[in-house]
Amino acid sequence: MKDTGLRGKVVIVTGAAAGIGLATARRFASEGCRVAAWDVNDAGQEELLRELSSLGGEALFRKVSVCSDADVESAVAEVIGRWGAVDVLINNAGITRDAQFVKWKDGAVAGKMTDDAFDSVISVNLKGVFLCSRAVVPHMIRKGSGVILNASSVVGLYGNFGQTNYAATKAGVIAFARTWSRELAKYNIRVNAVAPGFIATEMVQKMPEKVVQNMVSHTPLGRMGKPEDVAEAYVWLASDAASFITGTVLSVDGGLVLGT
Repeated sequence: MKDTGLRGKVVIVTGAAAGIGLATARRFASEGCRVAAWDVNDAGQEELLRELSSLGGEALFRKVSVCSDADVESAVAEVIGRWGAVDVLINNAGITRDAQFVKWKDGAVAGKMTDDAFDSVISVNLKGVFLCSRAVVPHMIRKGSGVILNASSVVGLYGNFGQTNYAATKAGVIAFARTWSRELAKYNIRVNAVAPGFIATEMVQKMPEKVVQNMVSHTPLGRMGKPEDVAEAYVWLASDAASFITGTVLSVDGGLVLGT
């Protein structure tokens, strides 16, 4: 197996307590990385730390709200204090607050997406990526290298009913990646986005079976993705094998965009 060049690298994964974030933290740990797992949910952190360490890497966990500049700056300082660098940042943390933009029924407005639903998703999914990246980039510049990977989505490329807020953030982090890749390339910092399709996370598994089957029917490969499928994409983009790739979007969607 070809060496990925990741052993010993310091990797921050936001939203690492579950789903794609957890699979990603595990995968980088298995490469021998030093993994800083951040999440707003600190339940089960000791078990997570034991698991990541058992996979071959070092690990730390910190409860972090990516919406809070103070939280993020303090957490980055902890990583630098412990390991002296940040090599890879995986901006994975995200939430949904789905609602129709304006719901019209019987000639009148029957509902709207609320300010709170809009603002909360923008805060976590877009501003959180901004804050985490802004805190990390100076350390990458000093080191002369780094990789930033933003969690987008196929809905950021093509939109989705009931997800005005979410789709806007996922399109926004693609714009971040394309802009930062231009600004930061001279410091040997690569920035890319990953756009998953329908992935079998805890959130998706709680959806009605009819909705899930509809997702599968639109995916040419005939199944939902696994969190590990996305984790593999992150590891590859962070590795030496992708050293000439920056400013791009990698869709991990089973061909979903072909089936829409």
